[in-house]
Amino acid sequence: MIYNPVKVDLAELRDAVTQEATAAGWAETRWFETTADDAGQGATKKALLQNVDLIIAAGGDGTVRAVAEALRGHDVPLALLPSGTGNLLARNLKLTLDASPESIRTAFTGVERKVDLGMISIEREDHTRDEHAFVVMAGLGLDAKMIANTDEDLKAKAGWAAYVKAIVASLRDPAELHLRFQLDNGPLTRRTVHTLIIGNCGSLPANILLMPDAIVDDGLFDLMMTRPTGVVGWVRVWFKVAWTNGVVRRTKAGRAIAGEHRNDHDLHYETGSTLRARLTRPDEIELDGDGFGKAAAFKAWMEPQALRIMTPTPAH
Repeated sequence: MIYNPVKVDLAELRDAVTQEATAAGWAETRWFETTADDAGQGATKKALLQNVDLIIAAGGDGTVRAVAEALRGHDVPLALLPSGTGNLLARNLKLTLDASPESIRTAFTGVERKVDLGMISIEREDHTRDEHAFVVMAGLGLDAKMIANTDEDLKAKAGWAAYVKAIVASLRDPAELHLRFQLDNGPLTRRTVHTLIIGNCGSLPANILLMPDAIVDDGLFDLMMTRPTGVVGWVRVWFKVAWTNGVVRRTKAGRAIAGEHRNDHDLHYETGSTLRARLTRPDEIELDGDGFGKAAAFKAWMEPQALRIMTPTPAH
């Protein structure tokens, strides 16, 4: 068990896990706490050294991302006990969105589902590079600035609503991303955007389907770029994301009516497995909802079905 002590009631969680593990015939659970200096990678590596058969992550999206990063290359499944604000991977896998007895039971008795793991190598302004995993999305521009502007104290009290204040603050920033990029083996392209998002998953809270065609186990990411012009442009983007994606395209009939995405100046979608990009100036980057400083350039890619997630056993 890799748990974030800020996100869980430890005594209650221990009792519930012990009960479900015993009922399923598992041996004693070993517990590893995340800290301010270790989001979960170090704790997961310590657990793997003890030859555990299963890793359970109890925390928010940051904990899940860190644990998944440390699990890369190891043949050990991961179970999720969502305990954060977004719980985006669990949400996209349609798992129970809290550390309830049901989600704990799934950890010990569920079935495995293989999902893709996103990887990104970030080049900094001083030309150093660091490599990270992401399970939901990586974002630059307005998306990353929103994360940087989010008040963590307000987020702890108000949850997802805290991002509203951050969005308003970010929209006041007129700066755009000027970049050159290559998608897979395509041509080198120059583009100016407000936001660039590389998504393994597409669904957000509040019924927002940001990338409606994103599939968590297809070996591809969905690339979304926005550059709305003025208030009218932002309204068009919001309409497409909130209404067309979030409502119309959720049904078979709606998808038939909406058809394929019609890319335009405001909102553009692509799919691929590798993206290389260089910015004219370093800008904020976020991974799974956490800020990761500024990137001068990056290479992002998908590792197909590299992560094994425990999901509920289908009803017969």
